Amino acid sequence: MYTPASIKARSMPTPISASLPIRTRQWLAGLFLAPALALAAAADAAGPEVAVVKAAAQAVAVGFEFDGVVEPVKQSTVSAQASGRVVQLAVTAGDRVRAGQLLATIDDRESQTGLQRSQAQVAQADAELRNAQAHARRTRELETKGFVSRAALDTAEASLKAAQAARDQAVAGQRQSALAQGFTRVTAPYDGWVRETLAQAGDLAVPGKPIVTLYAPLPLRAVVHVPMSRGAAARAASDVEVRVPGSNGGGAWIKPVQREILPVADSVAQTLEWRLELPGAVAGQLAPGQQVRVRFSGSQSVRMLVPPGAVLRRGELTAVYVAAPQGGFVLKAVRLGADHGAAGVEVVAGLRPDDQVAVDPVRAGLAGARAAR
Repeated sequence: MYTPASIKARSMPTPISASLPIRTRQWLAGLFLAPALALAAAADAAGPEVAVVKAAAQAVAVGFEFDGVVEPVKQSTVSAQASGRVVQLAVTAGDRVRAGQLLATIDDRESQTGLQRSQAQVAQADAELRNAQAHARRTRELETKGFVSRAALDTAEASLKAAQAARDQAVAGQRQSALAQGFTRVTAPYDGWVRETLAQAGDLAVPGKPIVTLYAPLPLRAVVHVPMSRGAAARAASDVEVRVPGSNGGGAWIKPVQREILPVADSVAQTLEWRLELPGAVAGQLAPGQQVRVRFSGSQSVRMLVPPGAVLRRGELTAVYVAAPQGGFVLKAVRLGADHGAAGVEVVAGLRPDDQVAVDPVRAGLAGARAAR
């Protein structure tokens, strides 16, 4: 006879898992628990903490910038001083030379002949001088004994003076010929580098023909052409700085040790040339012809600044990572203004006051990155 309890027990269904093998039940439990465990592990494994700074307005000196070019303070175009064929060009562009080092040799056969002729003239003048000295000495002795007149002695002494002058003239001619002979060897006037060669072996050299261009590696200067419309403002600027490019794509603003303004404007471009000599320690990192930026700073103005390293540049994209209220970072495109060096880079658009900007944009872009507290 069935009781109500036995009827209720019979009516309850048997769980499916109870009818499955133990291994199958373990596999199903792992399958359903794996996503939950993965989410829990991801929540526990937090991303890197990145330091942030607040984008705040600061008072900085504002002004204007121009492109400049680095050039050596000492540079020369070494030219020929003698006529003849270039027999040898002893250097090439990029060679380092010392003062007095041979740069080129010019055919010296003509000058060598002139030197030999002048040497012969000196020998002839020496012989004539010795003869005149002997004649004057004999005439003086004879005049003392009364055998010749005073006029004869005067003539002998005049001949001696003429022979002495002729000898001096011959010696001067020899020096001139030797100097002309030396001009066939073109040498470096100072230590430096060969920037360009302007002649080749076989070319005809004439006095004034350029042979090579040299420059001294130090000191260097930045040359910038300032429009006449900005000339007065440039002279009134409180600071003039040159931006020296860095190895990582950035750069540093440095002050020149000396500035020079040419008094004459370019009649075509209507610009004034400024020459800014660079410190030796910085000049060693630059090369002649390299482009730099020159900044003329004036009055103070309030600008929004961020650290230079906080700016992320990818092609034409310029952006920063801003801490989001709900956590993590958001990439925001920004438009930059002037670079104020250590003070920061000016942000013209894209940020709001009090935005928390990531100092390291590379780490801020990693998954799970969060602002450091």
